[in-house]
Amino acid sequence: MFIATILLLSFGGAIIAAVVGTFWYSTQTPMGKLHMQYIGFDKLSEEEKQRKITEAKPKMPKLYAMQMALSFLTAFSVVFIITMSVQNGVPFMMALGFVVFNWLCLIVPTLGGAILWGNCDPKIAFKKFFFESSFNLVVLLLTALLVSLFV
Repeated sequence: MFIATILLLSFGGAIIAAVVGTFWYSTQTPMGKLHMQYIGFDKLSEEEKQRKITEAKPKMPKLYAMQMALSFLTAFSVVFIITMSVQNGVPFMMALGFVVFNWLCLIVPTLGGAILWGNCDPKIAFKKFFFESSFNLVVLLLTALLVSLFV
């Protein structure tokens, strides 16, 4: 039963990531507009945009499934850290600190390196780094909040 709970909460965390990501990267938000700029969509004509969207549509289910699997792994780490910590007598807030520490020491440097060494326009690199890091922190904290309801 304990493993089933961890798996269900991890799946819930993956759903949280999908919902937050849908909002976060929508074209109505500053983060979504920056993302469109990052991938060069802002420089395309309307017909080029439509062509790219049409080309991408068949790949979307597979890409979303792969992203859900990646989000599941991230959520699993949050669920595991918090449930194991609390089960072993660690206060929830300290367990939450472990999650934030992992974000700071693992996710932030990985994102920073990807942006630093990727093909990111230097004019938007810091904003991209800030928005990406913030997105990940929000997802981790919301997943931790979900877990707190069940531990």
